[in-house]
Amino acid sequence: MEFGIVELSRLQFAMTAMYHFLFVPLTLGLSIIVAIMETVYVMTNRPIWRQMTKFWATLFGINFVLGVATGITMEFQFGMNWAYYSHYVGDIFGAPLAIEGLMAFFLEATFVGLMFFGWDKMSKVAHAIVTWLVAIGSNFSALWILIANGWMQNPVGAEFNPMTMRMEMTSFFEVLFNEVAQAKFVHTVSAGYVTAAVFVIGVSAWYLLRDRHIDLARRSITVAAAFGLASALSVVVLGDESGYSATDHQKMKLAAMEGMWDTHDAPADFTLIGIPDQEARETKFAIHIPWVMGIIGTRSLTEEIPGINDLEQQAEERIRSGMIAYEALMQIREEREAVDPAVTATFEEHSDDLGHAFLLRKYTDDPATATEDQILMAAEDTIPTVWPLFWAFRIMVGLGFGFIATMGFFFIRASFKRMQFPRWSLHLAVWMIPAPWIAAEMGWFVAEFGRQPWTVDGVLPTAMSVSALSVTEVAMTLAGFVAFYTVLFVIEMGLMLKYIRKGPFQDVKETEQWMDDHARRLRGSTGASPIATPAE
Repeated sequence: MEFGIVELSRLQFAMTAMYHFLFVPLTLGLSIIVAIMETVYVMTNRPIWRQMTKFWATLFGINFVLGVATGITMEFQFGMNWAYYSHYVGDIFGAPLAIEGLMAFFLEATFVGLMFFGWDKMSKVAHAIVTWLVAIGSNFSALWILIANGWMQNPVGAEFNPMTMRMEMTSFFEVLFNEVAQAKFVHTVSAGYVTAAVFVIGVSAWYLLRDRHIDLARRSITVAAAFGLASALSVVVLGDESGYSATDHQKMKLAAMEGMWDTHDAPADFTLIGIPDQEARETKFAIHIPWVMGIIGTRSLTEEIPGINDLEQQAEERIRSGMIAYEALMQIREEREAVDPAVTATFEEHSDDLGHAFLLRKYTDDPATATEDQILMAAEDTIPTVWPLFWAFRIMVGLGFGFIATMGFFFIRASFKRMQFPRWSLHLAVWMIPAPWIAAEMGWFVAEFGRQPWTVDGVLPTAMSVSALSVTEVAMTLAGFVAFYTVLFVIEMGLMLKYIRKGPFQDVKETEQWMDDHARRLRGSTGASPIATPAE
């Protein structure tokens, strides 16, 4: 593959975005878990819960700081590498990103200091409120970012202005309540909750295996397992809703995820596994589950899901329609107020397909005069590379069901087996810590790579969105980002491992004294180990 300005710019943004998302899910989920733990402390006044809150909040703080730093870098790239994209969507993105900065980011930034340094300066209830505000701010920040991203997947509430060559907002509420954006938000947030739950269980399991911080670890697993089970179930349900939305708004992405080359009679089968062959346009050795894809994608047994080949044909038709719109657009921009109303009417009739004509800019400077071969090549460009989408989706889904099973097991053991955990399950929990990050990255890969060749789906091609930079300039900044982010990653891992090994170091004497007194009060205590014997 030859790397030009478009490919390098995409690679740079993908690298920074996926690196940034290493921090986001843990921030979202751990902020809620910490708030839940502090709420229990306020309700029970038991020092162990205060110690738990402070310990997990320390890990949250390390992750939060690096997440903010990497997120700011991403926004700078809009103007640096994606100049026309910034111009094109500025009227739409301005509102949600401004609200995100004013309402969400400043809410986090204002109260996160009070959360860490206000323990002895505020009442218990006031401090718990501050912790919840930090958690709410973190989640609100994700909401506004995902509203912007959801608009890229389903551009509603806006129309194209031929004079300014950009999209302009017509309805803020349509942008806000975009069904794709709302589905992405709840799915992404739930995935973050699962990530934090797996992280807390894994670290706690590591303590139990080493017979350290037993009380903190047992209670942490109890909270994380209940929270994680509800979240894991939500991820699957809300992921199904995202699939249903894709049926209406991103048919090509859905077909590519399924390796569905031809339109089949309803209800469509779900391809459990197979080997997509893009040249032959077939999925070899496919194993199908009857009806499942039709139910997921259409909520019915009678509606078809179009295949890649039919969608390519539809794209070709839209390109031809878009060429008419493009020709009218050029005439409108040249004649302006003196333009013939018939030309304006022609543009409005075909304007929904204008973005497809822009796909021809890859092959000709004047899409209105494109050849038949160029039209066919542009139509073929609407098909993303299938095999990475196919497998990324299945990795994500497989891990999702694995999280449900894991959370269910730990929830049952914590709730009904007196917090006794077999050693094999604790080892599994430790090794499973990276899994939710893998699932989250696969999810974002499916969402963003599956939208190609569009920056804004069906409206603005990626090839038109880039800045007028040289390959050398982008390659140098890419190398700089890789080096800088590698340093940040080493720092992040070093700090997290340092404080995990250190364990809870605040309120230790108070907590231990209270636990000793509590053990004496519980005269019927069996003193059983939290690690179950093989017979258990």
